Amino acid sequence: MDLGKKIKQLRLKAGLTQEQLAEKLRIGAQSVSKWENAVAMPDITTLPLLAETFGVSIDDLFDLTTEQRLNRIENRMVAEEELPSDISREFESFLQAELNDGKYQKRATELLAYFYWHRMNAEARKASRYAREAIARTPDEKCCQWILDETDHHAIWDWNVANHTKAVNFYRELVEANPDIALPYMYLLDNLIADHRADEAERWLGLYCKLEKAHPVMKEVYRAYIALARFDEPTADGIMEALLARQPENNVVLFETAQYYAAKADYQKAISMYERAFAADPRRPRFQDGLMGISDIYEIMGDYANAAKTCDRIIDLLEHEWGLTEESASSVTEAKKEKARILAML
Repeated sequence: MDLGKKIKQLRLKAGLTQEQLAEKLRIGAQSVSKWENAVAMPDITTLPLLAETFGVSIDDLFDLTTEQRLNRIENRMVAEEELPSDISREFESFLQAELNDGKYQKRATELLAYFYWHRMNAEARKASRYAREAIARTPDEKCCQWILDETDHHAIWDWNVANHTKAVNFYRELVEANPDIALPYMYLLDNLIADHRADEAERWLGLYCKLEKAHPVMKEVYRAYIALARFDEPTADGIMEALLARQPENNVVLFETAQYYAAKADYQKAISMYERAFAADPRRPRFQDGLMGISDIYEIMGDYANAAKTCDRIIDLLEHEWGLTEESASSVTEAKKEKARILAML
């Protein structure tokens, strides 16, 4: 059904004349008549009030399918850093309702997680801004530093707060419930290694390596990180160098080697490996992770000019390989903000 017919249907259902609807919308009755006869379309700014008047969502005005509405929600969150409050309520209500639909339950659950993360992130940016202002005003006091621990992932000194026990327990239970699925093992290993729980990590790695879908590269990479967790750097270096010698053109090996050296603060080696991994990546479009690592390293080294140039490469990648614009994706906006922030440090 086209929009004009839908408006007429909803108007009649609401028991309104064209004049009464026009009065509620604060427009001329002639406009309503034009919409219903497909002579003209409502202005986009009128749609929220139109939906409110009929007690429906904006999507309901267009008779979108559930699949189209789910896609619209996801695309809107990708494109915007923060959703208007009325749109946010509409999305939340729709996704909650879809949890009872067997066909779309999985997608609705995933999008609800994304939705609450998206909203949390928008609020976290505000919390971070005001926490920084508060700390700058009283740098000799302990006030909002704990907020930056949460919003900006600052380091936390207290082990009882910083450890990953809850994450370990979650992924261990997930692995035990799904022993033949590889991915939960990797998240479990990540969290065990982060806490230097090397003996446990080695045991779970042994089980992971027996799986048919275990990633052959990651088997070796995790061995190296477990050695690092034991503070055995020579063994860890040897594992990574042997892996690189065997597969010098494998972009996954190159990327993981870059990650390894970046984690060890061997920055020149890390930049070299990130560049080689980016050049060797056969996928199109390529991901920006390696370039982000390079930009971060240049900033750490105080080379802000090269950090900004790398931001330009990220923007170029997003625009030309991914076909994104500031209007279609917040990632482009973020990349440009990041470049401006770095240039301000020059």
